[in-house]
Amino acid sequence: MKKTVLVTGASAGIGKATAIYLAQNGYNVYGAARRVEKMEELKHFGIKPIALDVTNDESVTSCIKQILEEAGSIDILVNNAGFGSYGSIEDVSMEDARYQMEVNVFGAIRLTQLILPKMRENRYGKIVNISSIGGKIVFPMGGWYHATKFALEALSDSLRNEVREFGIDVIVVEPGATKSEWGNIATDSLMKVSGHTAYEDLATKTNKVFTQLSSSVVEPIVIAKLIQKGIEAKNPKTRYRTNQMASTVLLFLRKILSDKLMDKLIMSQIK
Repeated sequence: MKKTVLVTGASAGIGKATAIYLAQNGYNVYGAARRVEKMEELKHFGIKPIALDVTNDESVTSCIKQILEEAGSIDILVNNAGFGSYGSIEDVSMEDARYQMEVNVFGAIRLTQLILPKMRENRYGKIVNISSIGGKIVFPMGGWYHATKFALEALSDSLRNEVREFGIDVIVVEPGATKSEWGNIATDSLMKVSGHTAYEDLATKTNKVFTQLSSSVVEPIVIAKLIQKGIEAKNPKTRYRTNQMASTVLLFLRKILSDKLMDKLIMSQIK
């Protein structure tokens, strides 16, 4: 019997690639996003598009209710919906900061809360939380984005040990630079928020780094394959990462360097 998967943020990027790839590999896939019109293409792959605004509890509960009524269960949840809004911590409004937390953290955990009872009943489930290398390493001008990913990492670690006894696995995927709308959203917000403030110089230099990184991104299908590897493993790893050289080196250095040395290393790249 086909396993039912819910992939959030399925209108573009990693979410879209994952929904398509899993559908092609025998899964019953629901693709969820606010922009339903951008998911028309998914229907050609047998994917069922469903409207979902993860910041609206009525939308979240309605989405889960519909899938449970139609499919009977949600065996795998891929919490992919999220975005990166950049700018100095001083410049980013609290309203924008809260919204980023709502989307990247609270939305994912609310969905998780709602699917867990059925997973516990079935004594089976896979919860995949899409974090980032930015959930381990912090760069200036991205404090609020990094905060959401650090939070998701912590919640995943706690949840993993809470649900283990029910046959449920919690898997964190930590992409490095990936081809998606994320980069444009991040750079646009960066310059809009801090491009004309006391942080203008740092914002401009950080924006330049983002532009340089755009030449070394991986395709979303790479992340989709990591997700499949995780959900099909009998004993999945707690974390899956791409083998991008820059990410691997940075994560290694984060382990062995002091905070101040890591600061110097990161700031030496922002010039």
